[in-house]
Amino acid sequence: MSNPGRSLLLNSLKLFDVGLMTLAFMAAAMAALHRSGIVSILEFFSMRIKIQNFIIFLLFILIWHLMFTVSGLYTSRRLSNDRNEVIDVIKATSLGTVVILIGSRVLTVRMVTPLFLTVFWLISMVSTMGTRLALRAVLRIARSRGRNLRDIIIVGTNSRALAFARKLIDHPELGYRIAGFVDRKWEGMQKLLLNGFAVISDLDEFPQILRRTVVDEVVMALPFRSMHSEASRIASLCAEQGIGFRVLTSIFDLKVAHSSTEDLEGDALIAHSGSRIEEWPVFTKRILDVTLSALLIALFAPLLLIVAILIKSTSRGPVLFVQKRIGLNKRQFNVYKFRTMVTDAEQRMREIEHLNEVSGPVFKIKNDPRITPLGRILRKTSIDELPQLFNVLGGAMSLVGPRPLPVRDYEGFNEDWQRRRFSVKPGVTCLWQVSGRSSIPFEKWMELDLQYIDQWSLQLDFEILLLTIPAVFRGSGAA
Repeated sequence: MSNPGRSLLLNSLKLFDVGLMTLAFMAAAMAALHRSGIVSILEFFSMRIKIQNFIIFLLFILIWHLMFTVSGLYTSRRLSNDRNEVIDVIKATSLGTVVILIGSRVLTVRMVTPLFLTVFWLISMVSTMGTRLALRAVLRIARSRGRNLRDIIIVGTNSRALAFARKLIDHPELGYRIAGFVDRKWEGMQKLLLNGFAVISDLDEFPQILRRTVVDEVVMALPFRSMHSEASRIASLCAEQGIGFRVLTSIFDLKVAHSSTEDLEGDALIAHSGSRIEEWPVFTKRILDVTLSALLIALFAPLLLIVAILIKSTSRGPVLFVQKRIGLNKRQFNVYKFRTMVTDAEQRMREIEHLNEVSGPVFKIKNDPRITPLGRILRKTSIDELPQLFNVLGGAMSLVGPRPLPVRDYEGFNEDWQRRRFSVKPGVTCLWQVSGRSSIPFEKWMELDLQYIDQWSLQLDFEILLLTIPAVFRGSGAA
């Protein structure tokens, strides 16, 4: 889309957002006033608006516009997906509603009640979200038909550059047209040419290309270590001429890392994370952990008390078994379980270590002689795990996540890829728990943990929690 066309669309969108905000404000005001019995809906439309109230309303509109601008809702988002758009809309409308709440308290606007804020937030959020998603759908259709295209030059001809170009070709709805590639001649360039792409210039002639070619964006895919000076020169040329410039974040070819951008007082950073569990879903996951663990502790309180009495009356030693485990990013913490073994179980480990029935560094045997009669029942029913709800409540664990391993087991790890399981909080249950538990090999266990990390979502957590219930009743793989 041309600059005038984009400006027209952008300004129209801003006006439309102001209109949505105004409608949401009026609907919320009618709901609040009607609920309080102060005025009927018909009387509301016949009310005279004071100049002071009109100025306050204009101030709210200005704040609303600033919230949307700060949240990036007026920047180019063609490479962003629908999920990110929805998240940003929720953030912007929520933040704007909070600002209105604070402003109403400062300016003593009595009409802004809890009902007003709820109605305003819901209407503004849903209407803005629907508008944005509808607009994205229309633009995708237009781009797929050759409209609203952006001409792009890719600097570099390596495998990363080729993979990026293929993605643009495979997704015409993004609206990118590849003007060509720029790079020095080298033996690996032949692969790109065989795929039907053209090299329109070498690095020395790149300034002339920018001067005489229609270019909306430039994407940098050069190897930074060996060509840092060239990459820096090209970035400066683009900035000088006001041409959009992007850098492929996969500069280190990290296959399992997830990238995001950050800013520290003007210094732009590219962050690579070993897990997808980040940003606002983590907060939601923590809220659910605290809420559900507190409810479960209250629900199982009588059972916890009965089990504690039974343990104390049937064997010598403490009620709880406390052991150092490896948690988030290899932090050590004390895990709590009901004691199911004799008190000197840790000291007797060496005597029976040769009886281990599972592969890898972990130790498990079905008929462990150290387990007490009551302990066998507790393990079979997984009741011994219930005290870990206090670990969840304290924040060292989550309800769902890779199982926390003892220090002894961690020291036996011989593959670094397995240690990525410690990039998230350990949990009471996970895919391993619902897939056979102790009966599956160690390597498969680690693969399931990484599968959970790579595919994580709140929905997956709920599914695992639901699958854990029948797995516990079956007692399959418990040891």
